[in-house]
Amino acid sequence: MLNVIDLRGRTPSTAELRRVLPRGGTDVHSVLSTVTPIVEEVRDRGAAAALDYGERFDKVRPAAVRVSAEEIAGAVDTLDEKVVDALKESITRIRKVHAEQKPKPHTTTLADGATVTEVFLPIERVGLYVPGGQAVYPSSVLMNVIPAQEAGATSLVVATPPQADFGGLPHPTILAACHLLGVDEVWAVGGAQAVALLAYGDDGEDLEPVDIVTGPGNIFVTAAKRLVNGVVGIDSEAGPSEIAVLADDSADAVTVAYDLISQAEHDELAASVLITDDEDFAERVNREIEDRYTVTLNSDRVKHALTGQQSGVVLVDDLEAGVAVADAYAAEHLEIHTRDSRAVAERIRHAGAIFVGNYSPVPLGDYAAGSNHVLPTSGTARFSAGLSTHTFLRPVNLVEYDKDALAEIGPHIIALADAEALPAHGEAIRARFEEN
Repeated sequence: MLNVIDLRGRTPSTAELRRVLPRGGTDVHSVLSTVTPIVEEVRDRGAAAALDYGERFDKVRPAAVRVSAEEIAGAVDTLDEKVVDALKESITRIRKVHAEQKPKPHTTTLADGATVTEVFLPIERVGLYVPGGQAVYPSSVLMNVIPAQEAGATSLVVATPPQADFGGLPHPTILAACHLLGVDEVWAVGGAQAVALLAYGDDGEDLEPVDIVTGPGNIFVTAAKRLVNGVVGIDSEAGPSEIAVLADDSADAVTVAYDLISQAEHDELAASVLITDDEDFAERVNREIEDRYTVTLNSDRVKHALTGQQSGVVLVDDLEAGVAVADAYAAEHLEIHTRDSRAVAERIRHAGAIFVGNYSPVPLGDYAAGSNHVLPTSGTARFSAGLSTHTFLRPVNLVEYDKDALAEIGPHIIALADAEALPAHGEAIRARFEEN
C-alpha cells in the first residue's frame, strides 16, 4: 500500500531530502479569504456572530455560548467508569511530567551590586481549543489544560464545538474532562469563529478575551489562528498528524504495521512513513498493513491516508543514512525500532517526540505516557517544540544595579551610545553622577 522511495546507493543532500521525502500538509493561505470575514465579523459582533456561524456550519445553535457549571459537572455521570478511571490516571501522569518542567528563577551576578534575575511569569488568561469533528478528543483537553495549570495560568477557557446530538452542548466526554481538571469555563463554539471569539471576546456577554490560543484544529481553525496572531499569542499552526518509524531488521513487522495504521486513522491527510535499510522488512510491513487495515473502524480513512503522497517507505543504505533521513523529515512522532534503540534515539536531532523501542508506541504518548501530544508537524520540529509548561510561561529579567556597579559599567555604555549616535542614552547615565 505504501509508496516506496529508494535512496540507496547515494547520499542525498538536505535540500534534496526536503524535496523527495513524503510530505502532505495543507495550504492555509488558500482558505484565508474564506476565514477572514468570519474573524472580522466575530471581532465586530462578538458572540452573536459566532453563534450564527456555528448554526451554519455545525447545524446547531446553543442557547448560550457559555456552558453552565451544572452541565459541566453533570457530564461525568454520563461516562463509563472505565473512561473516568482512564482520564484520572492520564491526568496524574501528565501533571507529574508537566509540573517538573517548570523552571526555577535564577540570578546571575556580573559584579558587586550588579545582578540580573530571570523569573518565569505565567500567561494570565489562556484559551484552549478542542476540536470536535471526526472524533472526540478528551485527550486534547488534558494536553492543553494541564501545562497551562502547571505554569500558573490564573484563568482558563476551553472552546469546543456544540453537538446537535447533545442539544447544543459540547460532547459530554469533553465536558467531563474539563470537570475532572477543575475547568469551569467552557464555550460551546467551534471552528474559526471560536478562535476569533477567544481572541476578541464579547463585553455584553461577559466573555473575556484571552492572551494566548492553543490547541489543534482543521485548516480553518489554523487559518483563524494565523489571522489573530499578534492580537493574541498562538502555539503553532498545526498540520495533519504524522508518524515516522526508523527500523532495522530486528523490528517486528506486525507492531510497526499497526503503528502506521493507528496514525493514519486520525485523518485522510495523516502521514505514515517507514524508514528502513531492510527491503524485505519493508515488504513484510506493507503486507501486514494490507492484511490488517480493513478490520479497523476507520478503514476508509486509513486507506486514503496510507496511499496518499504524504505516506510511504523510504529505503536507505544503512542506519546512519536512516538517522539522516529521519532528521531531514523531522517527524511529529518518531518511533525507533532498532537494535540499541535508546542510543539511536539519542542521535536524533529533529523530532517532535521520540518513542524508544517496541513498547513505547505513539498511542502511549497520545493518551497516558505523561508527555504532551500537541507537537510540531510538517517538518517544523527542526525549529519548534511541542506544547509544554514552557508554552505558558514568559521569562522576564529583573535588572538591578547599585550606584557603584553602574559607575563601573557607565563609560562603556556612554561609548556605545555615542557610537550609535544616541547621545541621550549616555546623558541618562552621566546625569546620575553629576552634582545638581
